[in-house]
Amino acid sequence: MEKRRLGDTDLMVSAICLGTMTWGEQNSEADAHQQLDYALSRGINFIDTAEMYPVPPKAETQGRTEAYIGSWLKKRGRRDDIVLASKVSGPGNGLSYIRDGKTRFTERELREALHGSLQRLNTDYLDLYQLHWPARRTNFFGKLGYAPKADEPEPQIAETLEALGKLVQEGKIRHIGLSNETPWGVMRFLWLADKLGLPRVVSVQNPYNLLNRTYEIGLAEVSHREQVGLLAYSPLAFGMLSGKYCGGARPEGARITLFERFTRYLNEEGQAAMERYVALAREHGLDPAQMALAFVTSRPFVASNIIGATTMEQLKSNIDSHSLELPEAVLESIEAIHRAQPNPCP
Repeated sequence: MEKRRLGDTDLMVSAICLGTMTWGEQNSEADAHQQLDYALSRGINFIDTAEMYPVPPKAETQGRTEAYIGSWLKKRGRRDDIVLASKVSGPGNGLSYIRDGKTRFTERELREALHGSLQRLNTDYLDLYQLHWPARRTNFFGKLGYAPKADEPEPQIAETLEALGKLVQEGKIRHIGLSNETPWGVMRFLWLADKLGLPRVVSVQNPYNLLNRTYEIGLAEVSHREQVGLLAYSPLAFGMLSGKYCGGARPEGARITLFERFTRYLNEEGQAAMERYVALAREHGLDPAQMALAFVTSRPFVASNIIGATTMEQLKSNIDSHSLELPEAVLESIEAIHRAQPNPCP
């Protein structure tokens, strides 16, 4: 498994990262442990989770994913073999049950969140701690068309960076990252870090897949020039790019079948583009999911591609995509489809 440098740090992370957001909802604790064992046997060393997980988020399951990883670490004792990342929930999004609604990025609330994650994970530090979404009104989770408000308070980014810097100094976290961020947000964090002598963000975890390549518009250059790699999530667009939803199919037990909230990739243009990408893969004798994953992993601004799976068969196939080098004809056809239907599901 190829290893890539995370930002300008000394951390070398696998090009494929094991995502965990289904553990505790669609996957049991035993499933989680089996996936972790297998992923490490295949050379994956990067594990990503969040205090909010599993999804869909619910009060009765919140934190269960981290607890499953923690029980695996307690059983296996392999903390030094993995790069462990988690995310702290921000304000809004109806998650008032997380820390009694105290989800701003202040020092007190960041400390409380981190303490809870470390306890559940059975570890005394995180390699990467990420802000799950911005603590301000902006474009994320598919929202387009930024609309400023005259009475909106100034984002308290410096305060957040100072709090995170203290946690780095104390050894509780090694590096910091962002998630669901905009180009302005990433650059503001970097500018303030340099100005104030605080830790620089080393990664941004945003959606990136064949149906949503908006990262390329502004953030890809930031990744290149500022050494802030993309941790690409939803590389299969909620499984749409696997081909299992072709023709409007809804397989039993599949995420979009089970949960009505996952509609981001279900618009008419997205469905049409998905059908074209799946047809392209099959025309060249490729597995559609592996083609979609291989495309994401091959992008120069991607530090790691976050895969997820609910079955071992899916996990094995997704990891196998790492060895797939897409032929030039396939890449050219992907670009042709993209030009005809650019970013149908931002």
